[in-house]
Amino acid sequence: APLVESGGGLVQAGGSLRLSCAVSRSVFSRGTMGWYRQAPGKEREFVARLISDLRKFYADSVKGRFTISKDNAKNTVYLQMNNLQPEDTALYFCNSRIGPNDVWGQGTQVTVSS
Repeated sequence: APLVESGGGLVQAGGSLRLSCAVSRSVFSRGTMGWYRQAPGKEREFVARLISDLRKFYADSVKGRFTISKDNAKNTVYLQMNNLQPEDTALYFCNSRIGPNDVWGQGTQVTVSS
């Protein structure tokens, strides 16, 4: 699989998690990387996108709490999530956008208890 997420789990409100996305070399070098999430009964929504080290975009709901980054040597993208809240509970997906095409991982579950 070109994208494989890991790092999800159960955490109490106020806690932190770091999601990882292992990316195949061909995908990592060609696309921009991002994270999306989908809560039960809701549509998939944008969380963060990394264009370059100086160009990162975040959904308003996670600004100041989540940070997207990548390790070029490991072909891995991360999502550091701090001060997690119950409304952050969702299945989190890694995404690579290559031109008009999207590549998705299988998702990793994040559950935040109150």
